[in-house]
Order: sequence, then structure tokens, then C-alpha cells
Amino acid sequence: MKFEWKTCTIDDIKAPSRNAIVGGPFGSDLVRSDYQLKGIPVIRGTNLSEGDGKFVGNDFVFVSEEKAQQLSANLAFPGDLVFTQRGTLGQVGIVPDNLAYSKYLLSQSQMKLACDPNKADATFVYYVFRSVEMLEYIRNHSISVGVPHINLRILKSIPISLPPLPEQRAIARILSSLDDKIELNRRMNATLEAMAQTLFRAWFVDFEPVKAKAAGMAPVGLDAETAALFPSALVESELGPIPQGWEVQSLDSIANFLNGLALQKYPVNEEEGLPVIKISQLKKGTTEGSDRASSSIPAPYIVEDGDMLFSWSGSLEVTLWCGGYGALNQHLFKVTSENFAQWFYYLWTLHHLPEFREIAADKATTMGHIQRKHLTNAKVLIPNPPLLAAMNDVFTPLLERQINNLRESRTLAQVRDSLLPRLISGQLRVS
Repeated sequence: MKFEWKTCTIDDIKAPSRNAIVGGPFGSDLVRSDYQLKGIPVIRGTNLSEGDGKFVGNDFVFVSEEKAQQLSANLAFPGDLVFTQRGTLGQVGIVPDNLAYSKYLLSQSQMKLACDPNKADATFVYYVFRSVEMLEYIRNHSISVGVPHINLRILKSIPISLPPLPEQRAIARILSSLDDKIELNRRMNATLEAMAQTLFRAWFVDFEPVKAKAAGMAPVGLDAETAALFPSALVESELGPIPQGWEVQSLDSIANFLNGLALQKYPVNEEEGLPVIKISQLKKGTTEGSDRASSSIPAPYIVEDGDMLFSWSGSLEVTLWCGGYGALNQHLFKVTSENFAQWFYYLWTLHHLPEFREIAADKATTMGHIQRKHLTNAKVLIPNPPLLAAMNDVFTPLLERQINNLRESRTLAQVRDSLLPRLISGQLRVS
């Protein structure tokens, strides 16, 4: 029953150890020159999650073992909760025990909590801090002088309602199972993306099957029927040697790059409207918290799951969108084609993305960007139709699986977000 739940503070559930709840080092104790390429990883805001997943185990910087020992009071260990103190308030992570590290150093902008396992389940507490109510509490109690922030005093005084430990663990298992599947889908998509790009490079950049046939060898990993479709010689072109019979065209000739609208000109004139997809939504993969625009915008500017989006200014990104219906904002291209499969123009755009980013970085303006002419200058190679059809059979399932995983993850996240407030409030009980 709900009366079995007890309300206490975060300070009440800390472990009895000396450094159970601490902040990061003072600014002068940890500086950029301390960072190195390997050693003890440093947990920064980029390693914490604002959305799906309990911890982002990449993009670490490191310090030496000696430096970590000097700052031993600021270490975090598997099972500890880590909170952002300043910057993106509300970020929280739980340090996993499945990475290659046994300890971590907090950055200056992080705080950690080691829970007393006899009082609170750390994963349950993590989900409490993921709730809308807790995020609102943190924002309302943050210090607004300068950059909004919280401190150890505020963290320790935060109230939390706890059911008996068995129920805490049961709730944590339910929510974790959903997050674990989302994380599995993310890792699977990273693998599928790497496979597609590796194969694309082998066929369209390094011409491995063509070179193998030219040397009188059978191409590796191809059945005889597909191998027969590859030419056996390279010929000179404006790009240098390319497979015989392949065409050189511009990137913007194989696909339509539709630029988004200035959606402030299409204000919401009905109850809901469409969420506006800007660069920030593109990077997060969700329209949560986005602006709204009229749903009566022209149909081509409506984005659906599976559409390819490309931000051409600011942060240049290419993605397969699966965040639901939305309105295409300016500075984004929706990329489609009547003549080529999606994998073809998607992988070619990804292939040219590094050079597009270099062009944008060289701009003297505050927001780097590319122009239409850069799409024209970016060249692609088009195989003969029978070979291109055979390639469709290889690449299309790789992209379709990625899109299906993204859709499934969105559904799982919706289920989790629906269950979370009911479970951690006692509205929905588990045995």
C-alpha cells in the first residue's frame, strides 16, 4: 500500500562511506592540461543522458592514475549516481559496471551519490531523477545567479518518496528492461551503419570487387551472380580511375534537396499543429518540447518516419528521422529521389559530409553552412542498372532495419515515459 512508502531526503539515503555524496574537483585542481589519451576516464556532461539510456560510455577524456589518486575524494564507481551541477540541469547517469573501467573521476560540473543499498536502490533513485516532477523541482530550486546551477546542499535536501526495497527493485527492473532494449537497438544501429558504410567504401571508393576481377581473382564476399555484374577494369574520368561503365553525376542530380520553411510564417491556427523539426530536434531524434507550426503547410514540408534529413548549416548532420510527424524548418533539407533508392543518396551524402563540414567550418560567419553549389560539386558514381539493382538488395535491408529499430525505440520510450510517473508515485503497484 502507498502508506508503506517513506519520504526522506537524498542525504538520508547516502552510503555510510566518507565520500558518498561529493562534487567534482575545484577548478584549479583539474585543468585541461591534465587530460590525456588514456588512463582514468573523466565523467563530463557529455557522458550523461538527457533522454534514453542511463549512461553514455564514450567521448571520455582521461587523467593519469597519479592525478586520480590526488583527487581520490572526487572519484565515482560503478553503481554511483552522477548529476550535472551546472550547465544542462537535470542530466543524470548511473555509472555502469559493464565498461572497461573500475573507477572514474568527476569533472568540476558533476556531483555523485553512492546510495546505501539497505535504504535505496540506486536504479530506482535514478528513475526518480528522470521524472518530470523531479526535473521541475531541480529547476525551481536551482541558483539563478550566473549560469543556473545546483550544489551539494540542494542535492542533499531534495525530498524523495521510497517504497520498500523489494518494490524499488521491481520498479527499477521494469523501467530498466525498456531502457536496455532501447540501448540494444542503438548499438545494433551503430553496427548496421558501420556495415553499410564499410561496404559502401569497398564498392564505391576502393573498388575492391573491380580490382579483384582485374587481377584475375574472385571478389571476396560476393556470390558468382553478383560478382559477374561488376566490371573488371578501371577507366579514366574527371575523378580519376573509376569502374568501366559507371557514370559520374552530381549529388543534387540523384536526389531532391528540399529546404525547409521559415515556419514562423505558419503559426499554429488549430489546437495542436505540427511540431517544428529544427537542428536541435534532429540531433536529439525527438520533437519533445519543440515549437509548433500550422499543420496546413504544403505536404512536401511534412516530415515522416523514415525520411532522410540533412542540416546544412550550424551543426551539419545527416540522419534517418524517426521522431514522428513534424514540420521541416529552414536550414534543414528533406532529401528524396524518384529514381534512386534511399540508401544510395543517404550513403553518398554521408560520404561527402566531412568535406561539407570543412566548407562550413571555413565560413567567416557565425554559423557555417554549405550552399547549393557544393551539392553540385559533390560527385557520385552510378553503376550500371543491373548492378545497382543487385546493390539495392544488399543495402536496402540494412537501412530498413535501422528505421525499424528507431521506430521500436520510440515506442519503447513512450511506454517507459508513461509508466515512470505511475510507478515511482505508487499509482501503479508491482509485486
